[in-house]
Amino acid sequence: MKSLKLAAFLAASVALPSMASAVELEVTHWWTSGGEAAAVAELAKAFDASGDKWVDGAIAGGGDTARPIMISRITGGDPMGATQFNHGQQALELVEAGLMLDLTDVAEAEGWKDKIFPPSLLDSCTVDGRIYCAPVNIHSPEWLWLSNKVYEDLGLPVPQNWNEFVASAPQVEAAGKIPLALGGQPWQSNLAFGALTVAVAGLDIWKQVNIEKNMDVAAGPEMAAVFTAAADARKLAAKSTVQDWNQATNLVITDQAAGQIMGDWAQGEFQVAGEVAGKDYTCLPGLGLNKYLSTGGDAFYFPKLDDPEKEAAQKRLAALLVSPDVQVAFNLKKGSLPIRGDVNLDAANDCMKKGLEILAGGNIMPSGDQLWSPDVQTQLGDLQAEFWKSDMAAADAHAKYLEILKSGL
Repeated sequence: MKSLKLAAFLAASVALPSMASAVELEVTHWWTSGGEAAAVAELAKAFDASGDKWVDGAIAGGGDTARPIMISRITGGDPMGATQFNHGQQALELVEAGLMLDLTDVAEAEGWKDKIFPPSLLDSCTVDGRIYCAPVNIHSPEWLWLSNKVYEDLGLPVPQNWNEFVASAPQVEAAGKIPLALGGQPWQSNLAFGALTVAVAGLDIWKQVNIEKNMDVAAGPEMAAVFTAAADARKLAAKSTVQDWNQATNLVITDQAAGQIMGDWAQGEFQVAGEVAGKDYTCLPGLGLNKYLSTGGDAFYFPKLDDPEKEAAQKRLAALLVSPDVQVAFNLKKGSLPIRGDVNLDAANDCMKKGLEILAGGNIMPSGDQLWSPDVQTQLGDLQAEFWKSDMAAADAHAKYLEILKSGL
């Protein structure tokens, strides 16, 4: 008996050092919907299994609500261990102020430059040649999600592009359904406008406006047609009174609405509801008109902490987020695409496979977050919120749009 007790004591004493080395890191993010929570749980599970501890700091209300809180904490001397931002310039001022941890040594040790695709994702994390964030996914907003049952009940074929969707709207509405589900948050209407830009005007026009910053093209007839299409979409969404994006997605899942323009993260909600891609719902990248995807998404930044042990844990988490197993587990739940092409995604559903095919074919473009300043992005979001909630003429919205873009040059 004494020998058994001694063995138990020794076993416990051996376990103590590993337990003592575990480091708690608070991780802030805005993933709070059902699908998002399932995905972030995969990150937490992997980090906990590695010997450290993920302390979840979810902030409800989406990025527009969460980002100011995150930034305020970091600049106010109450930094978290890690925090989500979108790829692009959202954290640039924090990096330039010296408030973010340099991850260049992690990136070099893990070979991120050779593994992360497309390269623009890592470029978005790079300031003055140094790397400050770990990309975790590719999210594209240019998707139309459709309830197959709505169309089956009407005896109509499921639309295969935006034009067919608009043409079917009168019959959908006559049946007491909402043609287009749209939440009330400004970023959702801004997202819908961006998707319509690529679908209606085409990629070349999008590039000339957003990459080349050609204001003559921005003022031209192609963009005028986009605003006309947005005005049409506004009418289709008139009876959608929900606020959050996932509430709008749920209208499609429960067959109360025919469709929704939303990013590929909507897949997570369909999965949680037990819906099957291609059977219960249809997904149309590029709204079925121009099958291009923007390669924005999410990345984690790590605020500087005056604690060597926590800094070491931050770097362990950064490496873990980009590792193959975590990339697969997270993105299968999130509905997003992985940021590396050397992972096994045999379990991907039909919609994710569509995205992977587009990505492999190179039909990609950077997101607006990567091309315009946060101030311009905010102004554009405000304009779209006003436009979609009022009877503002398409021509008037187009003129204001042009003014905002010019202010960002």
